[in-house]
Amino acid sequence: MNLFLLGLPGAGKGTQAARIAETYGIPHISTGDMFRAAMKNGTPLGKEAKSYMDAGNLVPDEVTNGIVKERLAEPDAQNGFLLDGYPRTLNQANALKEALSSSGRSLDAVLYIKVNKDILMERLTGRFICATCGATYHKLFNPPKVEGTCDVCGGHDFYQREDDKPETVEKRIDVNEAQTEELAAYYEETGIVKEINGEQDPDSVFEDIRNILK
Repeated sequence: MNLFLLGLPGAGKGTQAARIAETYGIPHISTGDMFRAAMKNGTPLGKEAKSYMDAGNLVPDEVTNGIVKERLAEPDAQNGFLLDGYPRTLNQANALKEALSSSGRSLDAVLYIKVNKDILMERLTGRFICATCGATYHKLFNPPKVEGTCDVCGGHDFYQREDDKPETVEKRIDVNEAQTEELAAYYEETGIVKEINGEQDPDSVFEDIRNILK
């Protein structure tokens, strides 16, 4: 079973990816994991990727595509895989198609976890941190037991990381939304996109995924 998990930041892809990988016995392959493994193993492409990352630059598609192709050729991915975070562009989607077809494979399904932008904003901007001890909270999922008071140290000063501020999160969602919709349209032509309501609780989302994969 060859799968691609698609969705915006905050849609819950990480939670579902872990469950899918465990339930179906296939490797969860994320871009970050692939880069780290290639660099750790000192492959030529891993060294090339490291040179771009060390310089603070984006890794070019050619290098990323090569690293993915190497990873998908490894033994544990021969009976199936779950891609997460790749492909991000149509260029990468075409490269993936070529890499898979060269070994007689193709994607079986694109699992598209859809969540309304307003809900994503609530999920991604809800995190805040105790300025005194660093304890992390979320206004929806993990608020302090007493509002305005840290459970750990009793402090009353909290702050938000720049990454979690509404204007930063909104920009991140907008950038990803354009890419995600483009990819969804690309795969829609082949009829393998399966939309899942990501606004449900995680157990219900996974139940829907299981029903699709049956």
